[in-house]
Amino acid sequence: MTVDQIPIGRFSLITHLTQKALRLYDQKGLLVPGAKDRITGYRSYTISQIERGIRIRSLSYLGFSLDEIGRILDADETTAAAMMQGRLAAVRQEMGRLSAIEEALQRWASPEEVYIMSLSEPNIKDIPEIRVIARREKGTYEDVCHRLIEELMAAIHTPENLRNGVRITGPVMMLCHDEEYRESDADIEIAVPVAGRIAVEEGVEVKVLPAVTAISVVHTGPYEDLFGAYGAIAAYAAEHGLALAGPDRELYYNSPHEVGREEIRTEVQYPIQPAE
Repeated sequence: MTVDQIPIGRFSLITHLTQKALRLYDQKGLLVPGAKDRITGYRSYTISQIERGIRIRSLSYLGFSLDEIGRILDADETTAAAMMQGRLAAVRQEMGRLSAIEEALQRWASPEEVYIMSLSEPNIKDIPEIRVIARREKGTYEDVCHRLIEELMAAIHTPENLRNGVRITGPVMMLCHDEEYRESDADIEIAVPVAGRIAVEEGVEVKVLPAVTAISVVHTGPYEDLFGAYGAIAAYAAEHGLALAGPDRELYYNSPHEVGREEIRTEVQYPIQPAE
């Protein structure tokens, strides 16, 4: 063994990577030992590999997968920075989800502070045609809804549309086109009611939502408690011999950026037809 060669045990101590992890990184091609005994298979590393080992450990701590770590190590500075930004966005989204879970657990763990969600009585509404600007994509509710709302608002408020007097005429709404609940590939459409001669770019659609008869429930409280509104609608439909016929619509009357979570107001509209 030369002076520059570091036994796997000592390399493990220096980089704070277990020998098991080092063997895995060798198999994956992430950190191939500088030398390997052909008879015993014993691995040794070089001084120059210490920095790469430490980077791998840091990236692993930040939550990157081994495939992602490999791409970052081989990427240029711009691509690596973009991947870091993507991971940061994912962490912030997860922090928001965990914060909501923490609040829910606190409510249930402290009976005197339990939040009683507010639901209006279900009622049947005849909803006329609505002209909207819309965009439809698949993904998670958290990512797609937030991003598409921002994109549609930017599309509405271009200089050309402002000159043409384009205006928003109703609350932002989300239409769910799935026949079952889907976690990561939900078929989601965001629509904003508008009036005026509007110009849009590719990927954004100006359309008319059809008139429907729907069961309506207004929910006041956090979004994660909206299942209560859907439950009330399903019970009402069963009691009155009605069949639910999507896509259902969620109308957002305010924003969690403007009011407290307990004041968020959402209307759920579920189109119906007589049960067979």
